[in-house]
Amino acid sequence: MSWNVNGIRSISRKGALRVFNDFDIILLQEIRSSDLPLDLLSMGFNVYGFPAVRKGYSGVLTLSRVEPINVIRGIGVKDFDDEGRVISIELPDFYVINAYFPRAGDDLSRLSFKLVFNRSIEKFTLELRMRKPVIICGDFNAVYSRRDSSFWDDNHPGLTPLERQWLSEFIGKGFTDTFRLIHPNEIKYSWRSYRDRGKAMRIDYCLVSSELTNRVVDADILDTEGSDHYPILLVIK
Repeated sequence: MSWNVNGIRSISRKGALRVFNDFDIILLQEIRSSDLPLDLLSMGFNVYGFPAVRKGYSGVLTLSRVEPINVIRGIGVKDFDDEGRVISIELPDFYVINAYFPRAGDDLSRLSFKLVFNRSIEKFTLELRMRKPVIICGDFNAVYSRRDSSFWDDNHPGLTPLERQWLSEFIGKGFTDTFRLIHPNEIKYSWRSYRDRGKAMRIDYCLVSSELTNRVVDADILDTEGSDHYPILLVIK
C-alpha cells in the first residue's frame, strides 16, 4: 500500500493506522515528522524513515514485514534529499522505491525544481533497474491523461504539459501503470481537494518495470479516509 498521509500523527489520531495490518509493505509520503506514533511502532514492521531536514515538512516512511537486503535513503542530490523525498528498499526479487514528488506550486514557482527532480529520480530508478526489476510507488503530483482529472487547466500544478509529458515518457521507458492495467477504463481519483470537493485527480501511482507486469494480480485505489489522498493498493504474486 502507498499513501500520502498528509501527516503521520494526524492519521494516527483519526484511527486510520488499522488499515496497515492488511499489508506486507507500506509506503507513506508527507509524514511531516521524525517522531512516529507508538501504535505504528508496535505493529511488527521493520521501519525505515527519511524525514526532511525542515521540521513538519515532507518526509517518507517505508514499513516492511520482510527485512530488506539494503535500504537506500535519498537519490544522491542534496536539494531533494534534504526534503526527504525518496527512500528505497532492496528485496530479493526487486527494489521498492517510495517517492514523494515535489508539487509545482499554485503559481508554478517550483515547476523547474520539480522537473529537475523528475529527471534525477528517473536516472536513479533506471540505474537500479539495471540490477533487478523496480516497483516505484508514491505521490507523483501529476496526471498524464485527461480522464485522470475531474477538471482541466494547463496552468494548474500537476496538469501542466511539461509534467504530463515527463510522466508519459517515463512510463514509456518500460514501466506499467498498474491501476490502468487492472482498470483500463475506470475513472477513479486518488486525491480530492479539501476546499473544493469537485476537484479531484489521480496523481498517486504504483508503477512496475515491465519485467514484473505479468506478476501483477490487483491494483486499486482504496476508499480509506484520513487524508486528502486515498491509499493505493498493489498485489503481486
